[in-house]
Amino acid sequence: MERQAPVIGSKNVTGQNYQGSAAKVYFTDKIDTEHLIKLYKMINENIFGKVAIKLHTGEKNGPNILPRDMVKAFQAQIPDSAIVECNTLYHGDRYTTEDHRETLKINGWTFCPVDIMDEDEATVDFPVNNGLHLKFVTMGGHLADYDSLIVLTHFKGHTMGGFGGSIKNIGIGCASGHVGKAQVHILDVNNLPGDDEDDLWPEGEIFMEHMCDSAKATCDHFGKHIIFINVMRRMSVDCDCAGVEAEEPTIADIGILASTDILAIDQACCDLVYSAPDGKDLIERIKTRQGLRQLSAARELKMGNPQYELISVD
Repeated sequence: MERQAPVIGSKNVTGQNYQGSAAKVYFTDKIDTEHLIKLYKMINENIFGKVAIKLHTGEKNGPNILPRDMVKAFQAQIPDSAIVECNTLYHGDRYTTEDHRETLKINGWTFCPVDIMDEDEATVDFPVNNGLHLKFVTMGGHLADYDSLIVLTHFKGHTMGGFGGSIKNIGIGCASGHVGKAQVHILDVNNLPGDDEDDLWPEGEIFMEHMCDSAKATCDHFGKHIIFINVMRRMSVDCDCAGVEAEEPTIADIGILASTDILAIDQACCDLVYSAPDGKDLIERIKTRQGLRQLSAARELKMGNPQYELISVD
């Protein structure tokens, strides 16, 4: 019997019941350039002007990052667009702009402009309207130069967040490397834990709430001119931040999802993982990190609709 994806949030991993409207989340189980572009064209009505494509470009030689050829063909469809990134808070291959540029070359992100938005420590503060904790988040300064934002996400696990979807991609990824990311991680930028002090980085629900505050700031800034695409392939329990050290995926590829609703798309991806017959390892990662707090916090922040209709485009 063919496995069916949930429809209208029928498998709701947050344990809450909803009535009323449903967001539209478009879905295909075919992970290729043709279907990526097809989904994009279904939700791109309000994407215009100078366009940022927020992508996790990964540590050097990361085995799980999105295929360069697929992203190249996608980016070519979008005039006046650039991939955007920020430097990292941890000491890795993207900690400094110089190292980040070298990593971009090694990973093949050379076919279009790549804007390291906090280059030369450029920053801009985005307000968090009615946030759970934060009043503002310091973003990469160049983010304010763009009219529209496409959040192109490799959905996978995450060491601290449990899972990394659209919320994580912008909640951490748009924050400036050495200021904003410290705010999101609830750390003193002048007194950061060392690389061998991983247990000193705050985790759990409080971290998820800060991450959602940050994502909300970016969503509010772009308004209707932001869309979300999650690619569910090579879903290691580890983020692309882990590079070659990432655990080999144990869950099969699922497909591509696209929506104008950040909560609905991440909710749908989690539902698909929870309903997958081989989802055990990724589910455990999500549970042990209290990752589902991302979804409930986003709901409390009114960032989107947790109830969705999954619409197949095949």
